[in-house]
Amino acid sequence: MRFLTSDILKNAGGFEILDFARDGKEVAEKCCQLRPDVVIMDMLMGEYDGLSGTRSIMQTCPTPIIILSALGVNDMSSILEALKLGAVDYHHKPDRSSKDIRENDEELVSKVRAAAEATLKSPHTEHAGSLKNVFQHTFSKNLNYDVIVIGSSTGGPTAVENVLTRLPGNLSVPVVIAQHMPENFVPSFAARLNELTPLKVSMAKKNDVLEPGVVLIAPGSRNMVVKTNEHGQVVCDFTSKRYKEYNFPSITGLMLSVAETYGARSIGIILTGMGKDGAEGLLAIKNEGGYTIAQSRETCVVYGMPREAVDIGAAKSVVALNEIGPFVVSCLE
Repeated sequence: MRFLTSDILKNAGGFEILDFARDGKEVAEKCCQLRPDVVIMDMLMGEYDGLSGTRSIMQTCPTPIIILSALGVNDMSSILEALKLGAVDYHHKPDRSSKDIRENDEELVSKVRAAAEATLKSPHTEHAGSLKNVFQHTFSKNLNYDVIVIGSSTGGPTAVENVLTRLPGNLSVPVVIAQHMPENFVPSFAARLNELTPLKVSMAKKNDVLEPGVVLIAPGSRNMVVKTNEHGQVVCDFTSKRYKEYNFPSITGLMLSVAETYGARSIGIILTGMGKDGAEGLLAIKNEGGYTIAQSRETCVVYGMPREAVDIGAAKSVVALNEIGPFVVSCLE
């Protein structure tokens, strides 16, 4: 697989492969010696695995890391831990016998290019979720908004965790999220967040009702939207429509549906990520009278999506990551 990956990058142009390593210990040593722009690392590499390598690299010679592994098919916990330690992104390694082994070449190349431009953050070692049974807020009866929608991509898993664990456990509006990630990633990601916060977090299913204190994350296999059903409830649904910036899930698609369903009663948030997905949807929320937020450049791993939102005038406020949760609470009242 290392030679296939090398071949993919060489064919894409603009990359130089400096060296290969056998395990996490060796990759950390070579990283300090060669100072590459990006490290691509598997998780399963003997005694010194990808977690060991990520931890060592981030401690001794911080470098953007992309985890390339098939491990996520069955267990995303170690990959999520690597992201928490400072890895920039994860890419699923296809089975060697798969006929479509090169189908996601373009996505891998895009992730490596984005990682090379990434702003490294300190390992995420604490979160407000440790106070999950304590952190409450007294909300007024008449709130300004009825829903929060969040979109994120590269660097997003840690950013989303940061925002959610800084929201009160008695949050009185629902949250819907579109995070660019492989399909198999979402259930583990949702389960992890559910453990870190008293909010009820799960992967969204068709006809799930948007309720206060419930967080629904779009599957990675479809474009999710929200709509009002025949009983007057706002529920999750899925659309066959495709969007120009990104699909499965489309942030813009979700935000457009939120703007249409909730109008001025919406809060939209664009977090770290490469590309332009979400900007059009965020602008729709703003145009309907909703409140819109973009993560600040300084706190983004990749300032792509937030920059596009700012450039087209879609963001009413630009807010540092650690401040987004409390800022949202202040907007609600």
